[in-house]
Amino acid sequence: MFYAIVGQDVPDSLNQRLAARPAHLERLQALQQAGCLLLAGPFPNIDSNDPGAAGFSGSLVVAEFDSLADAQAWADADPYLAAGVFAGVSVKPFKKVLPA
Repeated sequence: MFYAIVGQDVPDSLNQRLAARPAHLERLQALQQAGCLLLAGPFPNIDSNDPGAAGFSGSLVVAEFDSLADAQAWADADPYLAAGVFAGVSVKPFKKVLPA
């Protein structure tokens, strides 16, 4: 089943985010290589693909895991959480409807 993992950034998280980004991306690439990643990306703080110094307010990952517990464990080990980028992370089951 797919799960939506939403991380909410702490204020002014850009420097911590940039420092932890390589490790964060490495884990996402592993999910992609395993065929489990549906989509992933950040929420810009402004209406721009490149928000610059405005930074981001959080991130979304939608990926397939065997269970909610597995998805939660994966989210709990995110480098952004360990680096203090995320104030918190929510994990919910996600049902993909479209595109088919």
